[in-house]
Amino acid sequence: MVLMAIDHVRVYSGLPAGGPTPGIFFTRWVTHFCAPAFVFFAGTSAYLYGQRATGLPRFLLTRGLWLIVLELTVLRIAWTFNTDFGEYNMLGVLWAIGWSMIALAALCRLPASVTGAFGVGMIALHHLLPMPEDGASALWKVLYVGFWNGPFRLGAGGPPVIVLYSLIPWIGIMAAGYAFGRIMTLEPARRDRLCLVIGLAATVLFAVLRAGNVYGDPQPWSSTGRMPALLSFLNTSKYPASLLFVLMTLGPAIALVPALERARGIAAGWLTLFGRVPFFFYVLHIPLIHALALAVSALREGRVNDWLFANHPMGAGSAPDGYTWSLPLLYLVWAITLVLLYFACRWFAALKARRTDWWLKYL
Repeated sequence: MVLMAIDHVRVYSGLPAGGPTPGIFFTRWVTHFCAPAFVFFAGTSAYLYGQRATGLPRFLLTRGLWLIVLELTVLRIAWTFNTDFGEYNMLGVLWAIGWSMIALAALCRLPASVTGAFGVGMIALHHLLPMPEDGASALWKVLYVGFWNGPFRLGAGGPPVIVLYSLIPWIGIMAAGYAFGRIMTLEPARRDRLCLVIGLAATVLFAVLRAGNVYGDPQPWSSTGRMPALLSFLNTSKYPASLLFVLMTLGPAIALVPALERARGIAAGWLTLFGRVPFFFYVLHIPLIHALALAVSALREGRVNDWLFANHPMGAGSAPDGYTWSLPLLYLVWAITLVLLYFACRWFAALKARRTDWWLKYL
């Protein structure tokens, strides 16, 4: 979540996603670890929840629907600070997590090994699906093609919809994470060994497949292209998430689980606090970052730039001339965001510790 906030500050900074300098590239690249970890470990959390409580399918179904509704309403307004739903709607990460939970509500009735095999198969084999160059149906855009084939409209003359996160392979990532929950219930020494083996094996497999441009990403790397060789090598496809993108991000994330579990100190305490209320953090951080961007604009330009009320993050167009922030300013706003969120999350974590109201499970 802390890394995720960097990229969402970048959205309002006017800096491009992934280039052209190494500093800007890695500012974006380091945030690639977020979405795969969110979705994968949401599946793991679902497995652990099902071990201690009944009614997992119902909980996943209702929570998934709740996330979809919030994506299309609250988060839509938080991103844009406008209510012109007839001109812009985006299917983002909460949309994908919501539908993945709904799919997992059915898959969790199967043995965990079967659910895991389904998930790994979807991650590994989805590149065999056809990717049309143009004219994809709305359903195919939602399931797989995503926004590269352009938005679609809900009905004749309806509002345009941009699919940022198609459902394949995210449903598979959550299903694989659900099966991973079995590993998290093992005794610590064995669990840690398996985390290291699985995480490092995934990372090595990424390096081998990527080095040979063999399989797993529609965007081959090159040592002679417009990007430096290292950046090109790491520049895997996120939309839809390629096999190599998933291996590159989930491999290190899984391998780091034992080390992060043992982390202590002030920084670890902050991370643990944010991890206790992840959804609260997510819903709050976007309007907070957006509001801070308004303040930065007022201080730098003497007014609030109209561009900040456009259709972020995918439909706003390029930043106006002279608007774009420097990287140090981006990271300063990110640090201010985390400090403010710390106090808000501490309050909400204390509230959840004191009360057991059913609706708190949905926040």
